[in-house]
This record gives sequence, structure tokens and C-alpha cells, in this order.
Amino acid sequence: MRPVDDTGAAKRLESGLPLVDILPPGSRQQSAATEVAETPGPGGCWQCPSLPCGSRAEQAEKKAPCPGLGLFYTLLSAFLFSVGSLFVKKVEDIHAVEISAFRCVFQMLIIIPCLIYRKTGFIGPKGQRIFLLLRGVLGSSAMILLYYAYQSTSLADATVISFSCPVFTSIIACIFLKEKYSPWDAVFTAFTITGVILIVRPPFLFGSEVVETDKDYSVHLKGAFAALVHAVFAAVTLVILRKIGTSVDYVLSIWYYVVAGLTECVIALSILGEWSLPHCGLDRLFLILIGLFGLGGQVFLAKAIQIEKAGLVALMKTMDVVFAFIFQIIFFPDVPSWWTVGGSLCVVASSIGAAVRKWYQSSK
Repeated sequence: MRPVDDTGAAKRLESGLPLVDILPPGSRQQSAATEVAETPGPGGCWQCPSLPCGSRAEQAEKKAPCPGLGLFYTLLSAFLFSVGSLFVKKVEDIHAVEISAFRCVFQMLIIIPCLIYRKTGFIGPKGQRIFLLLRGVLGSSAMILLYYAYQSTSLADATVISFSCPVFTSIIACIFLKEKYSPWDAVFTAFTITGVILIVRPPFLFGSEVVETDKDYSVHLKGAFAALVHAVFAAVTLVILRKIGTSVDYVLSIWYYVVAGLTECVIALSILGEWSLPHCGLDRLFLILIGLFGLGGQVFLAKAIQIEKAGLVALMKTMDVVFAFIFQIIFFPDVPSWWTVGGSLCVVASSIGAAVRKWYQSSK
């Protein structure tokens, strides 16, 4: 493309008039081939012959308004998710399944107007419905298990174990999507498994004194197992979303998530007989805030992924662990043990290593 050096041409460009090169008569023939090559196609413009006119401006508008905005969105998302988990821990006398049901109802009231406004429908493309259904069932099951983990074990332990999700994602993507599983992925997997073992502290490795010193160890073990299964289900959900790609609107994906989640919660609560209304106004406020902060965290995380590299988003997402430790120390009389700190460092190091490696590969 020829640079526009002529002052008159620049003025005509600013005024919106057609751009015409002012060339000496002898140079017209020399530039004929270049002009033919640069002639815009149908609907094209002189800057980008292969793209519709104005597309460059649209692309510029889609860029982040300022550097670091995506990281700020990720940090805000991590904070909102952490505050939501704090409220789950603070709610008393309400089963984790019922808390999940309240969140699904709250999000459904917001998602329905969005679907109507975006005119995406409520069912989705015919070839993607089975994947959307699996995404909804597994994603909502992961949410219920995570809430149960928050109620059964410490906030920090449940959050850290849930961060093993990227490791399971790599393994499942290698099996079903035929993605490459490198030796580095195996190293990160070993770090994650080590961290989870340090947090769970199984008696067959650490001795029976662990059970004797911790009166609530059985409850802690159930919560840790729930957090681990949550990580597996969340990993499968991410692989399904990667399989779907951009062929389905993300709002429709959330719609399947809340519908499947509400259905699961109603069935589970009917079987368990755990239906109960909050006894005090504070718990009712917490339930509303759980839905609000959960939805806000999802929105800001989606916006961050749209304008920032996935590796950087994954790095900043580790702030979830930092917030969990801070909230646990401030709001609960439960100082994390050195086993928990060591396990957390292993899991976070694994997540950071995987994110840095993907960032390095994408920047080549």
C-alpha cells in the first residue's frame, strides 16, 4: 500500500472525499499494476481492500481501552468469587444444594431477558444441544460440590483444591480433543497432586495421629473430596466449552447451566428432604449476594478473556487463593496450617507454571 505523503490528499481524506493520487504523467503506467492489485473489492475500502469499509475502525473499537484492563477485570472477578464463597461459608442451617438452587433462580431471572434481547433462542443449534446439556449438568454439579466443600472444610483448602482444575483439563483435552500433553504438563500434574495430598493429609501417608488430632477430619475429608470432584467436573466442562467454541452464544451456555442446575437441586432436595427457608434476614441477604457476586464474577471473567491473553488471565486468577486465605484469617478463627500453606504453594506453582508456558507458546 502506498503511503499518503501529499498534504492535499490528507486534507481530502479528512473531509471524506475520494482519495486520488497526484502522480506525474510519466509514472501513471508504472503504477498501473500496483493500483489494480490495491483496488478494493466489493464493499472494501482503500485501507483494507479485502475487508468491508470501516472494519478497521470496528476492530480498533474492540481493543481494550487501556492496557491492563483485562487483568483488572480478572482481579475483580477473583474478588467477587471469593466474596461469594465467603457468604456461602457464613450461611447457616441451609444445605449447599439449596444455596445452589437460590443462585440458579437468581441468575435465571437475569439470563432470560438477555436471551430475549439477543434473540438467540432457548434451545440452541441442533448439533450442539447435547454438548450444551452436558455442559449444564456437569457445570452445575461442579457448583454444588464446591459449595458443599466450602461448608465442610476450610475456605482456603476448598479453594486451593479446586485450583487443580487446569491439570485435569490438560489430561481430558489430551484424551478427547487429541491435544498435546507434554512432559511439562506431567510436571505440573505432579506438583498439583503433591499439593492436594499435603492439604488432605490422608492417614495412610501421615499416620493415624492426623485423625486423632483433628476431631472434624472426616468432615474435612468429605469437603476435600468434593472439591477434587468439582475440579474434575469443571475440567470436563471447560473441554466441552472448547469443543463448542464460538458456535454458541455464551448467554445460551449459561442458560443451560442454570436450568440444569435448578433441576438437579430440586431433585436432590426432594430426595434429601432438606427444604428450608432462611431463619433470619441476614441469611436471606447472603443468598441474594451469593447470586449477585457469582454472576458478577462470571461476567467480568468473560470480559477479561475477551480482551486479554488466556495465560495472563490464568495467572491473575490465582488471586482467588490469596483472597481465600485473607478471608479465612479475618472472618473465621481458623489459621491455615503449614501443611495447607505448603500444599497451596504447590498447586499455585503448578497453575502459574502452566499459564506461563501457554503464554510463552502463544507469543512465539
